[in-house]
Amino acid sequence: MDLILLGKALLLGVVEGLTEFLPISSTGHLILVGDLLDFNDERGKAFEVIIQFGAILAVCWEFREKLWNVASTIKTSAISRRFVINLLIASTPAMGLAFIFGKHIKAVLFSPIPVASAFILGALVIFWAEKRQQKVMARKNHIQTVDDLTPLDALKVGLAQCAALIPGTSRSGATIIGGMLFGLPRAVATEFSFFLAIPVIGGATAYEILKLWKNPISLSGDFTWAIVVGFIAAFVSAFICVRWLIHYVAGHNFIPFAWYRIIFGLLVLLSASTGLVAWSH
Repeated sequence: MDLILLGKALLLGVVEGLTEFLPISSTGHLILVGDLLDFNDERGKAFEVIIQFGAILAVCWEFREKLWNVASTIKTSAISRRFVINLLIASTPAMGLAFIFGKHIKAVLFSPIPVASAFILGALVIFWAEKRQQKVMARKNHIQTVDDLTPLDALKVGLAQCAALIPGTSRSGATIIGGMLFGLPRAVATEFSFFLAIPVIGGATAYEILKLWKNPISLSGDFTWAIVVGFIAAFVSAFICVRWLIHYVAGHNFIPFAWYRIIFGLLVLLSASTGLVAWSH
């Protein structure tokens, strides 16, 4: 058994779980850490997508009562049906664009320098959104929970999520910050982002598993154990992060994450320009 490979899988799993639902880009972090660990080939990219499902299971467990209620009342409750419709509407734009342009995006943008640049640009958008959020909180908002969202609200968030196709932007960041820019309260935008991750990342994971299934060599030996380790690590760390974030957004803004993105992005760009780290291109 390759212990070094398992160590890389454990680290990447923890990184995935801690960053998936924060507005700091899990994909961007996985690209950077994977590059440092020399785990950024095709198998590495497939590994990163698959372990994301561990983080999704953490969300499903945290919101199991809500999900069960929706599933059990969808035939009788208009609210449950609207919730499911909203998720389908919001997930369609990004999934459609990913299907059309996914390969080209991976070939061009899945490298450290574009990721670092997206970190910094995304931080500026967070500053802008938080400034606007003060105006949203100052006036009475009819949207208090995710059940109050309309299909049009869902479409707006779904269009904002398309920005996450650029690695380093952050799927959760695009949906949360996009929702805030469209007038949603911070807590509602964050919770809807949790639920929206289920069909979007679930679909991406299913697609990667199908590709691996057609190439059984990739699933053999130590790589299979690496997926198991990364999956479990992503689940545990994501569960902790989701619990923390729910409490955090109740009384705090996302400004600290914007500063983190700027500092991290500048460090990557500085290390690349000085040759301190030989980032891939």
